[in-house]
Amino acid sequence: MEIIFLDSVESTHTYLKQYIKSNGYTHPLAIVTQEQTNGLGSRNNNWEGKNGNLFFSFVIETSLLPNDLPLQSASIYFSYILKNILYKLGSKVWLKWPNDFYIDQKKIGGTITNYSNNLYYCGIGLNLKKINSDFGYLDINVDIKTLLNDYLKVVLEKNQWKQIFSKYTIEFEYSKQYTTTIENKKVSLQDAILNEDGSICIENKKVFSLR
Repeated sequence: MEIIFLDSVESTHTYLKQYIKSNGYTHPLAIVTQEQTNGLGSRNNNWEGKNGNLFFSFVIETSLLPNDLPLQSASIYFSYILKNILYKLGSKVWLKWPNDFYIDQKKIGGTITNYSNNLYYCGIGLNLKKINSDFGYLDINVDIKTLLNDYLKVVLEKNQWKQIFSKYTIEFEYSKQYTTTIENKKVSLQDAILNEDGSICIENKKVFSLR
């Protein structure tokens, strides 16, 4: 996967989409920066992008993804791969359903995904240092280039969804202490049931991680 490093950008996700719109898609591509001035978060919120943290987005055609992946749950898939790499490096990071990275009880980052014209766009923001008292930050030191190369390499290995999901089902229990936002409403995950396609059943509704 080609990787383009930028010193600063409004949003890696927005930049990548505009790049593909202008140049077309020929191969998987990632845009990386350590400073975002107008980063995108879930539900169209901004993600504070102070210098020295990690922000990247990549685009990949669906034919390079595993054939058993429920595309509605791609954010879980992409997030858990990164979580697993960080865990192997010694981090205590865990993944709150569906796509928020946590250390202990504080969010340190998150993932957004979009699908368009047979292409999947994935954007990830991760706090490598403290930004304020509301958010946490990664509990280990990482070399950004090495981490990205390792992560994007695994993404291209087409690991089956069922392998990722079987590991995530155990971790999902941590999420039950928290809430999620459904139709602009905070809903407790305490009684949520995780389905094999990555969706949850909650308050008699089936909800996917459409972020």
